[in-house]
Amino acid sequence: MKEDLLNLMKQRRTIYTLGKDVNFSEAELNQLITDVVKEAPSAFNSQTTRVVFTYGQAHEKVWDMTLAELKKVTPAEAFGNTEAKVNGAFKAGFGTMLWYTDMDKVKELEEGFPLYAENFYDWSEQHIGNAQFAAWTALAENGLGASLQHYNPLIDEAVKAEFDIPDNWRLRGEMPFGSVESTPDDKDYIDDGIRFKSFN
Repeated sequence: MKEDLLNLMKQRRTIYTLGKDVNFSEAELNQLITDVVKEAPSAFNSQTTRVVFTYGQAHEKVWDMTLAELKKVTPAEAFGNTEAKVNGAFKAGFGTMLWYTDMDKVKELEEGFPLYAENFYDWSEQHIGNAQFAAWTALAENGLGASLQHYNPLIDEAVKAEFDIPDNWRLRGEMPFGSVESTPDDKDYIDDGIRFKSFN
């Protein structure tokens, strides 16, 4: 049995030590992620996921805005550790992808297929998860690291204003990426007997 995909999946890890030593152009990375997101499956072929690519000053601005919002809600004595994490694990990377769901598209589907209306938002979450996994794995295949962060909704308004994000796009996650500066620890797994069942 072929295991090429499985081996790629094993390469995809959460990397918190990112750098800027990347040998691909921004255009090449954008095209790679665009292509894999387009191939990610979605219910009713709804294609509800949207991606904003940030590099250079725009990438750094994402994390500066994040720190500014975090400073408002983080106890002063804890902010130093928060600042170090954001600067070292996220801002230090080469770029950041902002992942959105187009809520107008979700609403259109809810109204167009009322029998399934209550499912379409859940299905949009499945789609964005599929797309994020595909993008993350494609980066790993090319020797790059990433992590998936969730500072939304804390940063939603600041990011929306800075990058002219449409009102109907809902921020669902931030994916900083770049060169892998150190390898992660081994991954732990829950016992298979707890997670899987098989019948015939």
